[in-house]
Amino acid sequence: MTTAARQATEPAPLPSALVERLLDHAVAGDAPPVAIFAPATGAKIADLPQSSTADIDRAFATAREAQREWAERSVGERTAVLRDLHDIVLTEQRAILDIVQIETGKSRAHAFDEVGDVAVNARYYASIAHRLLADRAARGVLPVLTKVEVRHRPKGVVAVISPWNYPLALAVSDALPALVAGNAVISRPDNQTALTALWAIDAAVRAGLPRGLWQAVLGRGSVIGGEVIGRADYVDYTGSSATGRTIAQQAGARLIGCSLELGGKNPLLVLADADVSRAARIAIRACFASAGQLCESMERVYVHDSVYDRFVAEFVDHVRAIELGADLDYSADMGSLTFPRQLDTVRAHVDDAVAKGATVLAGGRARPDLGPYFYEPTVLADVRPDMTVHREETFGPVVSIYRVGSDEEAIAAANDTAYGLNASVWTKDARRGREVAARINAGSVNVNEGFIAAWGSADAPSGGLGISGTGRRHGPEGLLKYTDTQTIAVQRVLPIAPLPGMSEELWAKTMTAYFTVMKTLRLK
Repeated sequence: MTTAARQATEPAPLPSALVERLLDHAVAGDAPPVAIFAPATGAKIADLPQSSTADIDRAFATAREAQREWAERSVGERTAVLRDLHDIVLTEQRAILDIVQIETGKSRAHAFDEVGDVAVNARYYASIAHRLLADRAARGVLPVLTKVEVRHRPKGVVAVISPWNYPLALAVSDALPALVAGNAVISRPDNQTALTALWAIDAAVRAGLPRGLWQAVLGRGSVIGGEVIGRADYVDYTGSSATGRTIAQQAGARLIGCSLELGGKNPLLVLADADVSRAARIAIRACFASAGQLCESMERVYVHDSVYDRFVAEFVDHVRAIELGADLDYSADMGSLTFPRQLDTVRAHVDDAVAKGATVLAGGRARPDLGPYFYEPTVLADVRPDMTVHREETFGPVVSIYRVGSDEEAIAAANDTAYGLNASVWTKDARRGREVAARINAGSVNVNEGFIAAWGSADAPSGGLGISGTGRRHGPEGLLKYTDTQTIAVQRVLPIAPLPGMSEELWAKTMTAYFTVMKTLRLK
């Protein structure tokens, strides 16, 4: 069991003036409000207004008008907003950390990961947008005579449908590249964490973003999600694989693009030559960040037989030392689950595994003495394929640990899943680590790290394979997906057609000779 824990104290309510200011950025109010509560304590946070169909229509109309003017602004003007937002997020981090913690129940250290994510992405896209969005010359079909230019045009109004587990990072870091590309954004944050998204919009307006360019509509996805998708020009969604399939169908029916980051059942491989102590220590964050409510976190750990006993002993010691709590400071290592449904899933997975013969090495208990949805970080051994936890995503603080006899066995086990989001490989040999990583079916693989090395490298794309999603965030792709390319070709002097008096047959022979010469000269 976890030995270090303490009662979560009820935080002071958010100032009513702050809540009122934030709600001013939501296009909502015609539908009955919904009360939201702090997961760690059960205290009421606010009555959240909900958006009606008329509210959504109004939001999109305002966004389209604002987008036309925004798209005419220079890239330099747009990136200036991102640079100022970067500074606001860092200098006002205490306020947003409080909101994130109160709404999610996570620890402050894990909430800070979101502040860092927004700062990194704001700085990255502010620095790279000029190059990515610049018009570029392309080779024409006839050198000199055909002048070709490729331009990037904004999609229009982008819908960002963001989840509750990382409400700042996933609401903001997807919106920023869309905005800098010249789009407007309509956000549909989860009700539970709507104030976090609204704080970000408020900060962006204070950083110089035109009011109305980034708005939020509020409501359950099952109620207003289809209404938002039905009006958008592009959809960016983070959430479950099941809902992702529905959104893909809705977007496909309208022939608009979508980017989907979905679930994961991520593997961590400890090879025979790994630095066991380091792996055991850092795997804690890889497995239990935000109480395991992270698509990128590790739920399956495969350890080579030669280091299994030592790794498990050290890993379990670290797990048992995790301090639970959700006070608005850095005193706790891990916070609460966010919803009763998450607690129910965690309990069901652990209870099913134990009933079928799994061994609990650490944790395995809910902690209502600390708060409504606290659950101890849990390590299971002797997990078999017939147990629910073996294959289904838990999305909570539960890790299954397995003994393997070789790299081949570890790779095969890691790939035995329909998911393919993230993975982790531990070895002292970087070359060996890269070779093993390349054979794992995942959109990102971290060698000697859990998830932050790949996720935090904003210049590299992030996304999933299999039922973990499609499309990418971060990197150039994370911005260019919000644009349509337009090719403008200007033909000069001679047409691309037979000259007057030239037969089609002679034209064909002439072009055949031309194509042959171009290949010989290695010209495109």
